[in-house]
Amino acid sequence: MSIDFKGRVAIVTGAGGGLGREHALALAKRGARVVVNDLGGARDGSGASSAAALAVVEEIRQAGGEAIANGASVTDFDAVQAMVNQAMETWGRVDILVNNAGILRDKSFAKMELDDFKLVMDVHLMGAVNCCKAVWPIMTTQGYGRIVMTTSSSGLYGNFGQSNYGAAKMALVGLMQTLAIEGAKYNIRVNSLAPTAATRMTESLFPEAMLQALQASDVVPAMLVLAAEDAPTRAILCAGAGGFEAAHITLTQGVWVGRGDDAPELLAQRLAEVRDRDGETVPESGTAQGHAELTKAMANLQS
Repeated sequence: MSIDFKGRVAIVTGAGGGLGREHALALAKRGARVVVNDLGGARDGSGASSAAALAVVEEIRQAGGEAIANGASVTDFDAVQAMVNQAMETWGRVDILVNNAGILRDKSFAKMELDDFKLVMDVHLMGAVNCCKAVWPIMTTQGYGRIVMTTSSSGLYGNFGQSNYGAAKMALVGLMQTLAIEGAKYNIRVNSLAPTAATRMTESLFPEAMLQALQASDVVPAMLVLAAEDAPTRAILCAGAGGFEAAHITLTQGVWVGRGDDAPELLAQRLAEVRDRDGETVPESGTAQGHAELTKAMANLQS
């Protein structure tokens, strides 16, 4: 079964280069009409230029596709809303949103300025929030929507010097979890992609040999699957160098120690049992944790 996007309209943020460019080109190649959004700033978020977005639009058009450029900063909701309005005025719908825009301001937490922490959070997290908020009414009215968040192994597992980036990227997973639940009745599916790729954002993180192996185009198949009509929802796909994995936020079976004065000591003694991953589950929603805890409590109190 081939994956195609004929008749679909996609918005890809940060699409002037790197992963975003590859996403935009791939969606267009498979039939989507694409809004190529890019502020055109430097890796740290400074500056702006429309040249990169326009170049990608030209690539798409030269290949026979349809695309328009947009230079909105994802941190500016009014500009994001205008971008979505541009797509609606041009093509009458928005089916796919790929939240890819981002910046880096790496430093160890001890040396990081709070302004650098806040700006990275603003671009990655609030940028995605702004874009989701702008397309949400359209997708609910259509009864169709596919949203892809760009998370990161730095958010899922941590990485030295990236406390701001990691916090923002993990926050996007939390946003995905709830939007997927709230969007289900409208056929809006929301997923996350954790890419490993050689881009302007990551070129300083890997040696040259690894950069050659980690092509941005290798990540695209995971994005296409997550944005497709038959996409899953609440999935976290990891991708790089032709390999693909799934990450999960799980809940162990745990133990019950009660609420006695010695509960801290009992918990410390049984911490290995609490952390034992045998029989762990992937909860359907946040209420599963409370349900699991209440179930253990009732079983022990009645025994």
